[in-house]
Amino acid sequence: MSENKQVDQLHLPGVNTILAVASGKGGVGKSTVATNLAVALSALGQKVGLLDADIYGPSQGTLLGLPPETRPDVQNEQLIPIQAHGIFCMSMSFLGSSKTPAIWRGPMASGALQQMLTQTAWPDLEVLVIDMPPGTGDIQLTLAQRVPVTGALIVTTPQDIALLDARKGIEMFNKVEVPVLGVIENMSTFTCGECGHQTAIFGTGGGDQIAQEYQVPVLSRLPLSLETRLASDAGRPIVVDQPESASAQEFRALGEVVASKLLNQAPATAPMISIVDE
Repeated sequence: MSENKQVDQLHLPGVNTILAVASGKGGVGKSTVATNLAVALSALGQKVGLLDADIYGPSQGTLLGLPPETRPDVQNEQLIPIQAHGIFCMSMSFLGSSKTPAIWRGPMASGALQQMLTQTAWPDLEVLVIDMPPGTGDIQLTLAQRVPVTGALIVTTPQDIALLDARKGIEMFNKVEVPVLGVIENMSTFTCGECGHQTAIFGTGGGDQIAQEYQVPVLSRLPLSLETRLASDAGRPIVVDQPESASAQEFRALGEVVASKLLNQAPATAPMISIVDE
C-alpha cells in the first residue's frame, strides 16, 4: 500500500527565491562559498539574505566579521536580521554563546531551526541563501521538505571521499524534488605564490565526474587560496577584501551564473512524500 502526502511548508514573507548551499561532508569550504556567493549576489544589485542553518556549528557571524556578542533586535516578537557587507544575516550564533555547544537531539534542532526561520523578519529579498549544515540528517531534510527551496548548490572538493558524500547530498535533494542547479568544485587548484606553478592537491576531474553522473553543470572551480582563508578568518569575505584577486573574480562569475539560473527557475512547490507499506 502506498500513500502520497503533501508536506506543509513554512511561509517566509517577503522572500522571493531560496537557494540552499549544501555539502555531503564538512571541511569542503561550504560556508565560505555561501558567504562570498551572497556578497557577490548583493554586488549585482540584489537584496540578499543569508541564513546560517548549521545549528551545531554556526560560523557566518565569524565569516562576516561580527563580534561574538552580536545579538539581533526583537520587534513584535520577530528577530531583526543583522546587516553586514550589504547582506542581511541570521544565525544561531547570534542567539547563544560561542563557547556553549548546542547539545540537542534531531527533533530539538529541527524545531529550533523552524522557529528561527519563521520568527525572522526578513526584508523583501530577491534571494535568501541558506548555508546548510553538512550531511543528510534531520536538519537537512527539515529544510528541504518544509522550506520552499528554489534550487540547491552542492559544494565539494575533487577528492574521492568528498565526492562520495556529495552524491548523497544530490540524492537527498532529488528525493524531495529540489532542483540541483549545479556543482561547485572548491579547492580545485593551488597556485604557488613564488613561482606561479599550479598544483591539484586534491586531484582533478572530481567535479566533472559527479556532474556527468547526475546531469548537472559544474558552475565554478574555486582555487585553494591562502588569501581567501586569511580574509575569512579576518571576517572580510574575499569578494570585499581583495576584489581583484582570482578567487574574488571566480566568486563574482559564480554569482552571475547563479543569478541567471534562479531567474529562470520555476517557483518551488512542496514535495510529494510517498509512504510505502510493504
